[in-house]
Amino acid sequence: MCGILAVLGCSDDSQAKRVRVLELSRRLKHRGPDWSGLYQHGDFYLAHQRLAIIDPASGDQPLYNEDKKIVVTVNGEIYNHEALRDRLTNHKFRTGSDCDVIAHLYEEYGENFVDMLDGMFSFVLLDTRDNSFIVARDAIGITSLYIGWGLDGSIWISSELKGLNDDCEHFEAFPPGHLYSSKSGGLKRWYNPTWYSEAIPSTPYDPLVLRQAFENAVIKRLMTDVPFGVLLSGGLDSSLVASITARHLAGTKAARQWGTQLHSFCVGLEGSPDLKYAKEVADYLGTVHHEFHFTVQDGIDAIEEVIYHVETYDVTTIRASTPMFLMSRKIKSLGVKMVISGEGSDEIFGGYLYFHKAPNKEEFHRETCHKIKALHQYDCLRANKSTSAWGLEARVPFLDKDFINVAMAIDPEWKMINPQEGRIEKWILRKAFDDEERPYLPKHVLYRQKEQFSDGVGYSWIDGLKAHAEQHVTDKMVQNAQYIFPHNTPLTKEAYYYRMIFERFFPQNSARLTVPGGASVACSTAKAVEWDAEWANNLDPSGRAALGVHLSAYEKQVAASNAVKAPPKVIDNIPRMMEAAAPGLAITS
Repeated sequence: MCGILAVLGCSDDSQAKRVRVLELSRRLKHRGPDWSGLYQHGDFYLAHQRLAIIDPASGDQPLYNEDKKIVVTVNGEIYNHEALRDRLTNHKFRTGSDCDVIAHLYEEYGENFVDMLDGMFSFVLLDTRDNSFIVARDAIGITSLYIGWGLDGSIWISSELKGLNDDCEHFEAFPPGHLYSSKSGGLKRWYNPTWYSEAIPSTPYDPLVLRQAFENAVIKRLMTDVPFGVLLSGGLDSSLVASITARHLAGTKAARQWGTQLHSFCVGLEGSPDLKYAKEVADYLGTVHHEFHFTVQDGIDAIEEVIYHVETYDVTTIRASTPMFLMSRKIKSLGVKMVISGEGSDEIFGGYLYFHKAPNKEEFHRETCHKIKALHQYDCLRANKSTSAWGLEARVPFLDKDFINVAMAIDPEWKMINPQEGRIEKWILRKAFDDEERPYLPKHVLYRQKEQFSDGVGYSWIDGLKAHAEQHVTDKMVQNAQYIFPHNTPLTKEAYYYRMIFERFFPQNSARLTVPGGASVACSTAKAVEWDAEWANNLDPSGRAALGVHLSAYEKQVAASNAVKAPPKVIDNIPRMMEAAAPGLAITS
């Protein structure tokens, strides 16, 4: 992942403004530590912090067309760039970068080229011939992007809040699947799949079609010129990603450069479910497996930095981002710059345990649509920012456009959970990869029940967080929370604790509005809470909160042996800017 920052039409072309743009761009340097670039055309500034994945030697940005009249700064990967180059026969490319096609596509097709891109991306393109510009973000919002407005009439674009929050009067998340055009002066949605209308699909389930679509999605993401690996928790989604990657790695350019043996990575507390199952899957697939251990205290020590980097106060996101943040640091220290991960499957297939309570296929399908549309605020945010904090790129094949189209066209009756018929959550995905002749995974792994990442790394992780918050937030603080935080009022001490930290870094009203709110149980939307009357009294985002569903059952207790001892106090003031740092981890390979 790279970092992009653009200041467009600020009526200031002074050296002081250029210095300020450079200063703000450096706030994104963690995303792209390999190179920095800045292009200025009058009062238009395009800055870039590069993480070099494709063509590391010559792919520095910003990028240009042949006569350098069209300039683009991009964060992302364009998986079909070679096919697009073949269509642009009259164009000459300066680099081998996958993103080099964007300026030429605009030159050839105008603004209506974005849906030709297959990948994850956010970019700003400036046409210096008339000083017009466009901004676009990928279909699901895998790459993070924000838009802001200055009092001087300028428009600001940044990969992260910290690039623009101090200089904009108002800012917000740039919506996924949209394009902003200065010519029209507004946003338009370029991504218009059939499922977006939430109409109930009727395509019969074909396991081979689903399998092939996902294999293709994984294979696309093997495009790399740097060492890579897979994140492996031992659950269904990450295990399938690892299995398919291991099968298809041989013969790829990556294998010729870096070898055919796949590296896998897992993080967890000592004795956690993920560590156990990940090791089993790694042994089955023959990967070079790296196991990272952290303690509850390690995680708590990193919370402030996690909130600074992930830019949210959402409880579930912070719980899950912290282990991923710690693991990403260790992965990068091993020389790996890209990983493939399993986010998105639960939203597409109704894999969260609360889907057991879906009353009918219509409600089930609508909930999956809502979950996919909101991914950019939750799991995409976590996967993108907790890895980018250390200059690591995460690719997510479940959010491949073509795969989503196939999966979301299936009659949702097939996705419904029916224990009487032996159909657990994500049954159609499991069945698609249940191959007796060439097994992708052992049966008991293929049919293992879902664990949320924040649960699977070790149940005492969440309990430890709650205990820590209990010692830093008083009852009176929670009682008065509605007056201190009228928007998205925190209802628990844990939520209050995260909110205080967030407000230190991002005190603007626009910042707090970028974080979603509302009732949720086990990661549900507020609407799905209505599926079970008991849930109204147990609004915990942990997967264990799906009462009567999770195999181990949910117990509301804090394990004394793992409780973190700390003197009661409210957190101290936190500096607005801080360099990335995290506690050390034990590593076994």
